[in-house]
Amino acid sequence: MDSSQGKDFPQIFDSSFLQKQTHVPTGFIWPDEDLPSNGTIGVLNEPLVDLEGFLNGDEAATMRAAELIREACTSHGFFQVMNHGVDSSLISLAHEHLESFFNLPATEKIRAPKTPGRIIGYSAAHSERFAAKLPWKETLTFFHETGRASDVPVVKDYFISTFGEDFEEKGMVYQRYSEAMMGLCLKLMELLAISLGVDRMHYKKFFEDAQSIVRINYYPLCRQPDRTLGVGAHCDPTSITILHQDQVGGLEVFQNNKWNSVRPVQDAFVINIGDTFVVIIY
Repeated sequence: MDSSQGKDFPQIFDSSFLQKQTHVPTGFIWPDEDLPSNGTIGVLNEPLVDLEGFLNGDEAATMRAAELIREACTSHGFFQVMNHGVDSSLISLAHEHLESFFNLPATEKIRAPKTPGRIIGYSAAHSERFAAKLPWKETLTFFHETGRASDVPVVKDYFISTFGEDFEEKGMVYQRYSEAMMGLCLKLMELLAISLGVDRMHYKKFFEDAQSIVRINYYPLCRQPDRTLGVGAHCDPTSITILHQDQVGGLEVFQNNKWNSVRPVQDAFVINIGDTFVVIIY
């Protein structure tokens, strides 16, 4: 971390330190032009797609879901899904283990350092890459694999090999969660194909033997939220993003020359079609 930021910044990023600060440290302050104005933030009109009929083989419900997805993808690329088949207790467990991990001392979390050019590992505000316009967040990123390597619990093994045997339970929770997300991804690929008028298995086959990126994000309490951002404006470079928000919210989508918030829906997942999938279909 750049020592020129002064005494108000810890040598090691520590969210417990940041939450106590009455003023945002210099490195986390974003220029006014990057910050959305509260008066101009709208609400995104993304559809909430019920997957129950599709999962039960109801053809009419499947076509309705595909049409909603098609309309969303030709507009802004975002929709939410409910009755998706992912156990709500697993979602709750994933959030509980997220809280307990990020509440660990910084010296524990940095046992999985994320270095420049490396995707996986723990990152404290991306401080390994930047010294200014730092995002007000912590992340832990790891890989999950399907197909030929799916019998190897790579997520569980990552937690144990990186943090120790005491993290086996966390590893198992995120192993199960990662598998559930991949299962949902493959179902969504079928619906995306139907929405585009091609064979329903057309895109799914590209992802049945794939490596996915799993990232858990933690946004500490901020006493000056109008001075910083949890993450800056960006496009997702992946094929598809499956996100579960907590009930606080904060996700915004830029459409019609303004930022629009995505309202959290209990037990629903936010789906974003990424740049790679756009390339695939063209």
